[in-house]
Amino acid sequence: MQTAIMAENKHTHRRAAIFVGIFYIVAAVAAVLGLVFYGPLLNSPDALIKGVEPKNQVIVGALMEFLLVGSAIGTAVGLFPLLRKYNESIALGYLCFRFMEAALITLGIVSVLSLLTLSQKFVTGAAPNPAAFQSSSTLLLAIHDWTFLLGPDLMLGINTMLCSFLLYTSRLVPRLIAGMGLTGATFILLAALLEMFGIIGQTSLWGILLAIPVAVYEMTLAVWLIVKGFNPSALER
Repeated sequence: MQTAIMAENKHTHRRAAIFVGIFYIVAAVAAVLGLVFYGPLLNSPDALIKGVEPKNQVIVGALMEFLLVGSAIGTAVGLFPLLRKYNESIALGYLCFRFMEAALITLGIVSVLSLLTLSQKFVTGAAPNPAAFQSSSTLLLAIHDWTFLLGPDLMLGINTMLCSFLLYTSRLVPRLIAGMGLTGATFILLAALLEMFGIIGQTSLWGILLAIPVAVYEMTLAVWLIVKGFNPSALER
């Protein structure tokens, strides 16, 4: 009976590792595709006028971002039952900050879709006050920019720091990988602070360079979990 239970737990943990790894990869791909599809609207010098042209493309971008949200939540839900065994308070903090990241990304999606609707109304001539439409457009873009900074940068840095710390102390994965997470979290938090004070731009060279370590960590962790899974000896403690 004991052997059967241990075998079942091992299977459950192996399956959880695979799912978490897949969620990390899906989240990364969806995030990149979301930015690509949003590009024509967000990077246009006059989004209010140009927003109608890439309508379907922007909607696809929103769907990619929703996929990102679901995948991010999936990683947190998949890891929390394991991480709580080592420190429930930190694990709960990780879960909450991961959900906050997802919530901010969702708010950014709503702002982009709202901008798309505003653009359609403006171009079709239903704009009795062009100045008001322009102000609304500027506001919606600002909301997206801030949610993009606070979610995938600040909240990501915090939840990655908490998760990586628990992975490091628990030895669920090699400490080298967990150390990569701690390093990546530090860099992305630094990027968020520099961007908040206007020292660097989020899509500037420095912003991209500071974001690379956390991206490398997530992909390394994802591959490890899919191929190797969690450390069996750590799970038995």
